[in-house]
Amino acid sequence: MPAKNAFYAQSGGVTAVLNASACGVIETARAHRKHMGKVYAGRNGIIGALREDLIDTSKETPSAIHGLLSTPAGAFGSCRHKLKSLEENPAEYQRLIDVFRAHNIGYFFYNGGGDSADTCLKVSQLSQSMGYPLQAIHIPKTIDNDLPLTDTCPGFGSVAKYVAISTREAGLDVASMCETSTKVFILEVMGRHAGWIAAAAGLAAEQDGDAPHIILFPEIAFDRVKFLAKVQRTVKRWGHCVIVASEGTQDKQGGFLSESGLTDAFGHSQLGGLAPALASMIKQELGYKYHWAVADYLQRSARHIASQTDLDQAYAVGKAAVEYAVQGRNAIMPAIIRGKGKKYSWHIGEAPLAAVANQEKKMPRAYISRDGFSITPEARAYLEPLIAGEAYPEYRNGLPRYVRLKLTPVPRKLKSAFKV
Repeated sequence: MPAKNAFYAQSGGVTAVLNASACGVIETARAHRKHMGKVYAGRNGIIGALREDLIDTSKETPSAIHGLLSTPAGAFGSCRHKLKSLEENPAEYQRLIDVFRAHNIGYFFYNGGGDSADTCLKVSQLSQSMGYPLQAIHIPKTIDNDLPLTDTCPGFGSVAKYVAISTREAGLDVASMCETSTKVFILEVMGRHAGWIAAAAGLAAEQDGDAPHIILFPEIAFDRVKFLAKVQRTVKRWGHCVIVASEGTQDKQGGFLSESGLTDAFGHSQLGGLAPALASMIKQELGYKYHWAVADYLQRSARHIASQTDLDQAYAVGKAAVEYAVQGRNAIMPAIIRGKGKKYSWHIGEAPLAAVANQEKKMPRAYISRDGFSITPEARAYLEPLIAGEAYPEYRNGLPRYVRLKLTPVPRKLKSAFKV
């Protein structure tokens, strides 16, 4: 009997090192050909499985697969599609089983965040309830750094590095011009309920007066009066004020300051527009000239300045996922475990999916300063190792050289189509 094939898919927002995890999966699977057949990637995530739109990664050369290490975004396409329960939508689950059975798939690797962990857990439970043997392993990924039971999440370290560097550089710019021009600069960063990305900006400050002067965290309720007073004091003291604001900043009632009223496929509120709202508030109340920017996709796609630590960890969790599967593990997630010594170290452990799915890890209060506007030494000690090292890609003609895969489709075996 031929070895079971594997299904791999990328889910949710992509990162600078998401493809490194894909590389870890595919290269490791190729080294275990006795136990694992081909790796089929879902085109656009789990949707690829539902549509029987699979990509045959065996058609890619070793050099192309290895090139994923230095290529940002999602080489196979990602999606935001949340599976409902088996009771709510049995047709989707039956379709997954039909596709997996048709293509002799016995391994399921889902690379994403908290909602993806939930999907992976459901697929694991599905295989048991429907009598189809399937090992489901979740591969962690999220720039929000909010998955539990792992010290950090692949993708976060590189975003943290980008935000810290951008804050330092923009801070120098504003300081140069503040005498006769801009007094306030606001950088809006991602982070729905957890302030890890905003906190990373705090690494830019080395001495009093360095940017950022104010960080807004989702974990600390926004106080308009206190905020404006801090801005005014900062401008009077240093001549300018640099603010880094998490898109998830909330008011005292728990509402997002930047909520648009729209939701995504997972039911999450769509956020954005906090920076201009804060800028308008400052202009009206204090009269300062301002500039603002939204890091948005730039922060999560910046492979040109990725963290080497982040890259190494992203590859490691992909590699471990295959190794765990070959060992017979199921319904788990490879987790990054921090060593206990003073010198930073880490290794891969495993976390049960039931304890990961639909859970969020927020910033500990001990990581946020007493006034709620900056980070503590404890936070700096946690964050600094995660941005260590520069994983520069190869450059050609002055630009990063990124790989493009052939994405050869697997011939369909089912006669029926499926609408997603």
